Amino acid sequence: MKNWLMEILACPLCKGELELRVERTEGEEIVEGMLICKECNVTYPIEDGIPNMLPPELREE
Repeated sequence: MKNWLMEILACPLCKGELELRVERTEGEEIVEGMLICKECNVTYPIEDGIPNMLPPELREE
């Protein structure tokens, strides 16, 4: 995931602002981390550079 995506991403549930927590990068690419909604506190994982923006109840674990 590229850091500039933070400018356009919003929580799909409440449309709130997301906070980025980076766990691992490769160059300018965010490979592992999470997006946390500042409004409803739902967490969206970033795995292999792809943010999973599905609501928690729809994700495959």
